[in-house]
Amino acid sequence: MLKMTEFARRRKQLMQKIGDSGIVILQAAPSKTRNNYHEYSYRQNSDFYYLTGFNEPDAVLVLIPKRKGGEYILFNRKRDREKEIWDGHRAGQEGACKDFGADEAFPIDELTKRLPELIEGREKIYCLLGACQSFDNTIINAINTVRNKIRTGIAAPSLLSDVRPVLHELRLIKSPAEIACMRKAAEISATAHIRAMRFCKPGMNEYQLEAELTYEFQRQGARSHAYTPIIGAGANSCILHYVTNDQPIKNGDLVLIDAGAEYQYYASDVTRTFPANGRFTKEQRAIYDIVLNAQLAGIKAVKPGTPWHHIDNVVIKIITQGLIDVGLLKGKLDALIEKQAYVPFYMHRSGHYLGLDVHDAGRYKIDGQWRKLEPGMVRTVEPGIYISKDTPGVDKRWHNIGIRIEDDVLVTKTGHDVLSHGVPKEIDEIEALMAE
Repeated sequence: MLKMTEFARRRKQLMQKIGDSGIVILQAAPSKTRNNYHEYSYRQNSDFYYLTGFNEPDAVLVLIPKRKGGEYILFNRKRDREKEIWDGHRAGQEGACKDFGADEAFPIDELTKRLPELIEGREKIYCLLGACQSFDNTIINAINTVRNKIRTGIAAPSLLSDVRPVLHELRLIKSPAEIACMRKAAEISATAHIRAMRFCKPGMNEYQLEAELTYEFQRQGARSHAYTPIIGAGANSCILHYVTNDQPIKNGDLVLIDAGAEYQYYASDVTRTFPANGRFTKEQRAIYDIVLNAQLAGIKAVKPGTPWHHIDNVVIKIITQGLIDVGLLKGKLDALIEKQAYVPFYMHRSGHYLGLDVHDAGRYKIDGQWRKLEPGMVRTVEPGIYISKDTPGVDKRWHNIGIRIEDDVLVTKTGHDVLSHGVPKEIDEIEALMAE
């Protein structure tokens, strides 16, 4: 578990960024989803969690720099013995202060009454603008209430600003505590992928491998997947976001598993592709080698100062040359890259930021220019090649070969650190593991 001092540090950083005349108002994720009497699991909004560590719905965070009565105010649910019997413990206002570091806490049903006085004299309100129309209206109503007091000399905020550009830049650079959580998530994912490789046999169903992943995640303390897992066999390995996971696995199929554990709210994102029967065919091996070479080169390029798009360019060059080498593309390398001839086989980018969300916060360009990697960023490197039976002009011996290899890579001061290194990805390693 992250210590409350970690969340306090983040709040302080954000308040320094917005300045003494600003105020931050953030709403928690909505209440748990219900279906008749059944209640689904609750997950806090990542921005709200980043600043509070608070995992209850029906809450609002207010940060007011230099406020004499306390800078951190939390509105949350009151203790209610009858409801807690059914749904579990609530922090209440005492717990909000004692356990979550709030300077003051009030019942959530007092928000509309107290919010106007909290925003008095502040020039700018920072919020998740546009995320929830009804909550935007709550803030606007509070502003209008203060404006009605203008003859008394009280000033109302004159600006509403989206907090995400500022907050997400803070989220982009991970602290040592965050990196530790992400490393653990990646290690759990690694053992789960290994388990799936060992368990896989032709004749199984895709969802049986999903069950093995889920078991291993939960056995090691990751209570959920970071995203809906992809377990695609045969033709399904060529569907980028295939999540049905309910088809039989046949002899000769490749199995693509894109699955990552969420640990203490932090995501991992790992993909491996392997033969259902434990042995790659000649064609599968040829395509796999191209993807692996592209991924290894992409990872090697991850270091401080590398522009984000450079890794895309490295990957595209190797994939395009590989497709030329096996006869799936014809022509000169530079010309094929210029006209994006690789797109029927490789149609996505080389990766994304990773953190509290699997596609995490942070800008990819600054002032129109691709940003450079910095220590503390975590990104994926995930090239792929997908050859479905519908890919035009391709001999059927290549059909249904879908391969993606993905790892979670931390940018360090001197280079990079592959957090998910524990999952085999060399062909000989995979075949040896599956033969055990």
